[in-house]
Amino acid sequence: MALSIYVNIYTVKRTTVYLEADLEVLLKLETQRQQRPMAEIIREALRTYVTRQTRQAPPGAGAFASGRTDTATRVDDVLKETAFGQPRSRSRRRRA
Repeated sequence: MALSIYVNIYTVKRTTVYLEADLEVLLKLETQRQQRPMAEIIREALRTYVTRQTRQAPPGAGAFASGRTDTATRVDDVLKETAFGQPRSRSRRRRA
């Protein structure tokens, strides 16, 4: 049993969480009730929270289709063709 604890400790990342006083009290009571370490309960709660629903793509993802499949390999040519990142000419600038 002790060996598995030491093996698992190397696969987790340490972080700091700030809790309101009342939440800390509830968490400490839960650790006593379950006879489990606080970190284990926090990890379980976080995993449950972040996996509770399927992740959706960000807004706009997949909204545009160029019909081309090689855009990633032609990125420099595409940016040059569209003049992306180049200063606008005076006639193309927006007026305030």
